[in-house]
Amino acid sequence: MQTLMQSVPDASSTVSRIVSRLALLAFLSFTALLSACAGLPFGQPVNVNVVGLEPLAGQGMEGRFLVKLRVQNPNEQAIDYDGVSIELDVRGSQLASGVSDVRGSVPRFGESVIEVPVSVPVSAIVRQALGFATGDRSRVDYRLRGRLAGTAFGGVSFSSSGELTLPAGLGGTAPQ
Repeated sequence: MQTLMQSVPDASSTVSRIVSRLALLAFLSFTALLSACAGLPFGQPVNVNVVGLEPLAGQGMEGRFLVKLRVQNPNEQAIDYDGVSIELDVRGSQLASGVSDVRGSVPRFGESVIEVPVSVPVSAIVRQALGFATGDRSRVDYRLRGRLAGTAFGGVSFSSSGELTLPAGLGGTAPQ
C-alpha cells in the first residue's frame, strides 16, 4: 500500500509535465499559424469587373450565360486559384450564380480574364422584369460577389458594385 501511495505523486507529476508540454506545443503551433497568415501575399483586394456576357444553352426554364471577369491583382505576389464562384445581384435581388473548376494564376501586378457559366432561374427573371416595369428604368444597381478558391488558406474573396445607366431606347429617359 505504501508503494502505491509513493507512486501516485510520480504519476501526477508525469501527467503535469505532459500537459505542460502539450500546452507549449499548442501555443507554438498557434503562433506559427498566425505568423503564416500575417505573411500572406494578398494585402490589397483584387479588382474584378464583368467584361463580357455570352448566352449559353439552358435547361427548361432557366437562362444560362458565360460571364467573363477581368481580375486585376494589385499585389506583389501572383494569385493561384483552383475554382471560382460568383453571385450577381441586380436591383437588390439575386439574379444569377455560377461556379467553375477552372485553374490558373493572376500574375503579380497583372490581370487575367476568367470565364464562369451562370444560371438565371425563371423566378429571378420574372422578379427583375416586374421590378423593371414598375420602378426606375433609367438605372440598374448591381453587386457582384465571389471567391477565387485558393490552393492554400481558402482563397481570395472579392466584391464589386455599381450602377448602370441604360440608354434611352432600353428604358432610360430621353434627354430633354
